Amino acid sequence: MRVGLSGVAPWKIGLLASLYFAQGLPFGFQSNALPLYLTELGLTMTEVSLARALAIPWALKMLWAPLVDRYASARFGRRKSWIIPMQLLLAGTCVVASLFPLSRETLTPFLVCVLMMNLFAATQDIAVDGLAVDLLEPRELGGGNAAQVVGYKIGILTGGGLLVGLFAKGSWSTLFLTMAGLCLAVMTLVLFTKEPAPRVSEASAAVSWGELGGRIKQLLARPGVRWLLLAVATYKMGETLADAMFGAWMVRVHHLPKEEVALWLGSWGMIASLAGSVLGGVIATRWRLTRAVMLTGTLRLLPLIAQWAMVAGFALPTQFTIVPLTCAEHFFGGLLTTSMFALMMSSVDRRIGATHFTLLASVEVIGKAAPGLLSGFFVDKVGFQPVFAASVVLSLLFLLVVPKVPEHFEPAAPTA
Repeated sequence: MRVGLSGVAPWKIGLLASLYFAQGLPFGFQSNALPLYLTELGLTMTEVSLARALAIPWALKMLWAPLVDRYASARFGRRKSWIIPMQLLLAGTCVVASLFPLSRETLTPFLVCVLMMNLFAATQDIAVDGLAVDLLEPRELGGGNAAQVVGYKIGILTGGGLLVGLFAKGSWSTLFLTMAGLCLAVMTLVLFTKEPAPRVSEASAAVSWGELGGRIKQLLARPGVRWLLLAVATYKMGETLADAMFGAWMVRVHHLPKEEVALWLGSWGMIASLAGSVLGGVIATRWRLTRAVMLTGTLRLLPLIAQWAMVAGFALPTQFTIVPLTCAEHFFGGLLTTSMFALMMSSVDRRIGATHFTLLASVEVIGKAAPGLLSGFFVDKVGFQPVFAASVVLSLLFLLVVPKVPEHFEPAAPTA
């Protein structure tokens, strides 16, 4: 069999990357483009950052992850039973969103559409994460997670950068109808793909609610797991705090056009992030995972320091300063993300793969949601410079947690 990225079969790379691409489309628009539009509408920084609460399904998806793990059609496919309906609903919501050009009058129904996009994408993510756990061998975790992260970031790049440029030249409906068409294209690919058998036979068996609860309890009791959860919760805090306000700082303080800012942050930055994610997969394959996380986390700290220095006035935000800085931050952030996700997946109990990985992913989302939501409030209270200084401190504190995380976890014992 041919192998692709870091020894992973090409069909696995293509399947996982395509699914994560579709999930990244709405999140890219919300995280990269929507804050710029809301800032231009004249909303306060607090209101702009609170719009990140629309991503709450990503934080709460653990609540319904056991349903995705347990209920499905074996004939249609354990994971496809959820992926296909979610793709249809996601595409349909994009079509509805195209009917509400963003203004103060249409703001509420449009934001409801964004919330529903996140709900359907987050639910699909549960099934796709379970599919990845079923498919990937231990030696494929680095390359497989690189494919997932790259696919997701290409979706973010498309939804938060490229389609914004298309909207600037076309119409609001074009933006979301294009997004709907891309979702349907991925759905068609999955529809005509036979779902491979899980890597282990027990992964396809239904787990009783009692066994599910018992396994989760055992997983949380394993030595070192609290340090893992703390690392997962904190590794993006500083980065998210800075990223949430960097574009708004350029638009609000320096009055730069939102289209240019979206291009710099959502396009150039994401291209660098893709390169970092690929290299992160190689590092995660060849290095011990905790060592890879420590290295990439340290490198990620450097551009955050430079970002604070720019906000503090040591350099002006121009194309020639923003683009290199953004590329550096996203490149090293991509290295770290792939390494961290490989570490998370290495600890998963495959019998409850979707539920267990979703638990870790929910911790990650909750960890980075708080600084994102509060970033605007802090800016309104103390200004931009202290907020960016705090992002550096939070990223430094994360590096103190990583050495406490075990490299390997003992598998959970079977429940009675």
